[in-house]
Amino acid sequence: MSILLISRTRNMEPFRDALLDLDGNLDVEIWPEIQSLKRVTFAVAWKQPKNQFSQYPNLRVVSSLGAGADHLLKDSSIPKEVALTRVVAPSLTDQMCDYIVMSVFAMTRRLHDYNRQQVWADWKPRIHYQKDQLMIGVMGLGEIGKDVAKRLTANGFNVSGWSQSKKSIPDVITYSKDQLDPFLAATNILVCLLPLTTETEDILNLSLLKKLNSPGFLINVARGRHLVEEDLIYALDMGILNHATLDVFEKEPLPESHPFWSREKITITPHVASLTQPGKVAELLLDNYKRMLSDQPLHHRVDRYKGY
Repeated sequence: MSILLISRTRNMEPFRDALLDLDGNLDVEIWPEIQSLKRVTFAVAWKQPKNQFSQYPNLRVVSSLGAGADHLLKDSSIPKEVALTRVVAPSLTDQMCDYIVMSVFAMTRRLHDYNRQQVWADWKPRIHYQKDQLMIGVMGLGEIGKDVAKRLTANGFNVSGWSQSKKSIPDVITYSKDQLDPFLAATNILVCLLPLTTETEDILNLSLLKKLNSPGFLINVARGRHLVEEDLIYALDMGILNHATLDVFEKEPLPESHPFWSREKITITPHVASLTQPGKVAELLLDNYKRMLSDQPLHHRVDRYKGY
């Protein structure tokens, strides 16, 4: 039996090496160099090529290389009986918390305004936003979202969260699916950590952005397809939003001709909020591989019906 690492965009050799460092007896192959299709029982995929998985007759599990699983859910070549899992590593969560806290402080202390002023050598002190005057709203209270909310409260911010079902998190006001409007009305800085599903695609649209409290800000670290890009530009131009920080985009890399690049009110980072580190995730992948072999319940299994 072998483990297959498959991706169009990532160098999978470091992940193979990390797995072999943990267990030198493993048989780990990297697509497209596969010796035996029949031996593949466990696959690890990230932005995989299309129509690949139906050719492995003994495939039992496909794991995402990260916390997102939408690339697996939309892959029709994965047989329905094959289990889907994802990686939720403490290192990924910690990086995401750092990025969001950093972005929130940049907004409240108006670093984006000072970056513009520096270009013109404009010495102009600005009044920054007080923590007690703002509410940070986290969309998506899964394992990462809960930790983000806790980290923000530990830094003295008012925090609320919105998710499918109402959660209980100390010092965090939580809302359920049918309470989206009151959640938005109280939110100044909206943080999107939602899984990408048919219900959440294009959820960050003009109608939603108009419901935010003023001053309004957006941080999207989930998926590019959550955001209607034209609506964001309109919201910024019309003063509906003050600033947006974006780490994910519908097309990546973001094309050089994309209008986001020239917008002073948009901060762009190249999908780096949380980077998968081979040594950190190899243990989680190996644990699930061994669980598969011994027919034990898998960690972080994806619910195909829910979409995450």
